[in-house]
Amino acid sequence: MPIKSKIRTIPDHPKKGIMFRDITTLIKDPVGFRLVIDNITQRYVKGDIDLDLIVGIEARGFIIGGALSYTLGKGFVPIRKVGKLPAEVVRHEYHLEYGTDTVEIHKDAISKGTKVLLVDDLLATGGTALAAAALIEKLGGSVAEMAFIVNLPDVGGEKKLKEKGYKVYYLTEFEGD
Repeated sequence: MPIKSKIRTIPDHPKKGIMFRDITTLIKDPVGFRLVIDNITQRYVKGDIDLDLIVGIEARGFIIGGALSYTLGKGFVPIRKVGKLPAEVVRHEYHLEYGTDTVEIHKDAISKGTKVLLVDDLLATGGTALAAAALIEKLGGSVAEMAFIVNLPDVGGEKKLKEKGYKVYYLTEFEGD
C-alpha cells in the first residue's frame, strides 16, 4: 500500500486554486501510520545521521515527532504557535503569502551542540521549516536533517531549504497535480 494513496486531496482549501493534501486519512489508517513511522525510523536507526533530539512543528509534526522519538529513543521538543508554551520562550517571526506568523520554543529546550531532526507533515514553501530551524540555531543547536511525509516540489520549499544548506528527506511528493 503506497503512502501517497492514503492521502486525501481537498480542492480549493483553504482558498480557491489550492489542492490541500490532508494526511489525516493516512494517519487514521493503522497500516498507513505504521508505514510512515517505520519508513522514517529506518532512515535514522542506521546511525548514518547523528541525532540527539526530535523537534516537531505544531501540530501534525507532533504526531510524527512523538512516534519517532519513541522508535528512535530520543527526546521530543515542540515548536508551537505564539502563546502556547508556559515557560520562557524564544520566538521567530516569518513571512507568509499574506502577512506574518510567529513560532516559539522553550528557551531551555535545546542545549548548545544538540543535533536535531526537525519533522513536520508537509513541505510547501519552506517558511515554517526555516523559522523552526532559526529557533533551533538561536539556542545553539543544529539541524541534522528535516523530514516530512509529503513534499510539494512545485511550491519551492525543498529548493529553498537546500539552498540554505539543509538536508531534506520526505516519503512522497505531489508534483504538478
